[in-house]
Amino acid sequence: MAGIKSLFKDTAIYGLSSIIGRFLNWCLVPFYTYTLRASGEYGVVTELYSWTALVIVILTYGMETGFFRFVNKAGEKANQVYSTTLFSLTGTSSLFILLGLLFLPQIAGFMGYDAHPEFVGMMIGIVAVDAFCCIPFAYLRYKNQALKFAGLKLLSIGVNIFMNLFFLWICPKIDAWKPELIAWFYRPDFGVGYVFLANVFSTAITFLALLPVCRVKADFNGKLLKEMLRYSLPLLVLGIAGIMNQSFDKIIFKHLFDDQALAQSQLGIYGACYKIAIIMMMFTQAFRYAYEPFIFAKNKGEDKKTSYVEAMKYYIIFAWFIFLGVMFYIDILKYIISPEYHEGLVVVPIVLICYLFQGVYFNLSLWYKLTDKTQWGAYISLIGCALTIIGNIIFVPRYGYVAAAWTSLVCFLLMTLISWWLGQKYYPIKYDMKSAVFYSALSIFLFILGMNLPIDALLWKLLARTLILGFFLVVVMSKDLPLSFFKK
Repeated sequence: MAGIKSLFKDTAIYGLSSIIGRFLNWCLVPFYTYTLRASGEYGVVTELYSWTALVIVILTYGMETGFFRFVNKAGEKANQVYSTTLFSLTGTSSLFILLGLLFLPQIAGFMGYDAHPEFVGMMIGIVAVDAFCCIPFAYLRYKNQALKFAGLKLLSIGVNIFMNLFFLWICPKIDAWKPELIAWFYRPDFGVGYVFLANVFSTAITFLALLPVCRVKADFNGKLLKEMLRYSLPLLVLGIAGIMNQSFDKIIFKHLFDDQALAQSQLGIYGACYKIAIIMMMFTQAFRYAYEPFIFAKNKGEDKKTSYVEAMKYYIIFAWFIFLGVMFYIDILKYIISPEYHEGLVVVPIVLICYLFQGVYFNLSLWYKLTDKTQWGAYISLIGCALTIIGNIIFVPRYGYVAAAWTSLVCFLLMTLISWWLGQKYYPIKYDMKSAVFYSALSIFLFILGMNLPIDALLWKLLARTLILGFFLVVVMSKDLPLSFFKK
């Protein structure tokens, strides 16, 4: 139990920065939906950031997880592992920037942004630097410097938000009042491009802030790098397939329709409603930040499997609580986006459960990471990727973004089941399946009950849903979360 308390302590610290940061970024969603001229412009943001998510996985090529694996292995020198990893990421990120800018017109044309290659150029620089910064951030996690990690993340987010407000809110007001004051740098017609320019500023500040963390004694080891790549490259395939499962629908969406303007508008609606489910992603991400170093460190302990079982159980409990909380107050949360986007709210519960299974899958993935059988992770993700591609191509043109959401959910459910089955074969862990099934069934029942109350008045409906949510907490506290859990 002590290990679980430590895990949840780190999760709380990482989670606080993640929750605050994601919440602040979340606040940009209503800002964008109310500020940008049309939903199609937010569709541009959704699409390009989906590409960014894919490329950053390619540019880190599994080395973040590889770093944790090798830095925790007995006999390995932490400085040598860190120095070697930094050297590798520096080379690949620099090469990517060089080639990306050299072939910028062709890349922009391929993506359908011939008229705005500068959008693509900015994203190339952003993802290259972000990929490099993953390793210094991983080093902070390894050193258990959670507060420093959180502070730097919040600094980056703060700069991004400030620059967004400056370019999209303050500058238009100055331009309407005294345009000559900002005419030397501000172009009103640049529009959505300022979203990406703001990110350029925040990425640059983050890079500069991390430079002290990168100042380590040069200790490159070619043999070690080969071993790390042998371990990490299967994770690259896993990562590509995994991010395709999350982002392929947004990358391909507009290409599945003849009416590009309508498709971009629908993508904007889908992307905005997807953001409402970000609370579940925040929890999953915070858990991941703490869990990955935890499992590699805990792998040396005698009670390791007991800790993994407890971690899975409590993750599922808290994830279902978040699901119920978001859906029971969706009538309020929906106003974070413009009413123009509300037609897409139907995807929110689907996306929430999708994120839940994504977290369960990540918990299960420890078996192939600890047994060095990362190729199995790649195989599982490729199966999910194939399902995602086929499902989107077949069903999205017919049913729109709702089909995209359902495809993602089915994909992660299938991957979870396959990983659990293989894990029991190669690294058996007796997860508390009875608890998982109980809380899943209870949550779905309470969700159906809460969303179908015969109450018209919003205030009374929210009160009734709050009581239902309270009942869920009472069950958890009485069954699986005694007060002794919180002591010390």
